[in-house]
Amino acid sequence: MSNMFKSSPDSKTDDGTSILELMEFTIAGSVFGINIAKVTEIMQCRPLKPMANSHPCVEGIFKPRSEIVTVINLPKYMNLPEREDSERDMFMLTNFSGMSAAFHVHTVEAMHRIRWSDVDKPDVTIYGGRDSLVTGNAKIGDKMITIVDFEKVLFDINPETGLHLSEVDEPQDFTRRDKPIVIAEDSVFLMKMLTQALEKAGYTNIRSFDNGLDAWNYLESVREDCSTSGSPLETKAAAVITDIEMPQMDGHHFTRLIKGDSFLKKLPVLVFSSLIDEAQKTYGESLGVNAHLSKPQIGSLVSTLDNLVL
Repeated sequence: MSNMFKSSPDSKTDDGTSILELMEFTIAGSVFGINIAKVTEIMQCRPLKPMANSHPCVEGIFKPRSEIVTVINLPKYMNLPEREDSERDMFMLTNFSGMSAAFHVHTVEAMHRIRWSDVDKPDVTIYGGRDSLVTGNAKIGDKMITIVDFEKVLFDINPETGLHLSEVDEPQDFTRRDKPIVIAEDSVFLMKMLTQALEKAGYTNIRSFDNGLDAWNYLESVREDCSTSGSPLETKAAAVITDIEMPQMDGHHFTRLIKGDSFLKKLPVLVFSSLIDEAQKTYGESLGVNAHLSKPQIGSLVSTLDNLVL
């Protein structure tokens, strides 16, 4: 399915800060957002074919083009009121992590172009801690737009879409535990699964951050520490795994800073994202990304990491 809204992966401001193109939608009067890069089409709600023995939040299926698409009732999933006049509701058709799905929402309002640096981290005490459905908040005018973790929604509906620890072998090479890995991932859900998978594989020396800015600040401290102590970089950071979509600083800007630093540029960067396509790969490689993997290829992640650091 073609993406009518897909933006260039190198959209950025004059100072190099990457741009988030955000689609605003509403459910029961609450305002939410999704990265337009995940949206392929918007259409009016229409009749669906029910699916037997499906998740309670799966409304049914339909075939808008050449493929069958599953529709997820987002108000029901989020425990928000549904509208009686649902024929005025909208479907947001999406494609990410190699999957197509449609999300039933009440209205689609507008598209916004903002800096990733203007997206605030969610307060975990307010938004559910380790079970948070929120990856960030963006204030646009008088609206506070809550950015939803759609990867978590899909996993909750169908666990087969997530990372599978069964794909990860127990460690045979115990040198993995000596390799410090820096992870930048804004999804609480994915960070937990990613950390569990790497630890199972033997990568137990992990420093994790929920945005690129905090991860970059840590690497700056590593650079200063290595400069003072004379320690090799790989004793403090052997590789970076980063998402692309993150509040405060996205993965592309984070990579640009790493590869533009005379000391840190030799640090391998692996981008692990639900938005990997040829355009993203080409742009990432132009920044110096060493490897790209699409979620949820966790088995390939471990072998790729081995090639970069062992």
